[in-house]
Amino acid sequence: MSENDAQKWYYDTKTGQVSQGKDSAWDSRMGPYDSREEAEAAIETAQQRTCLLYTSDAADERSS
Repeated sequence: MSENDAQKWYYDTKTGQVSQGKDSAWDSRMGPYDSREEAEAAIETAQQRTCLLYTSDAADERSS
């Protein structure tokens, strides 16, 4: 792990916990994030991005 990775924040999808540094396995880790607050909002951010993606895809299909 690089020194920069140790400074970043991560969200563990299995435990719902946020940690600084890569403490959890790669398959249950979201990140890196620059702040604890960003990591705590990881699930909400992912849901918003997914919604925007589906909305954009649906608009593209309608215009085709």
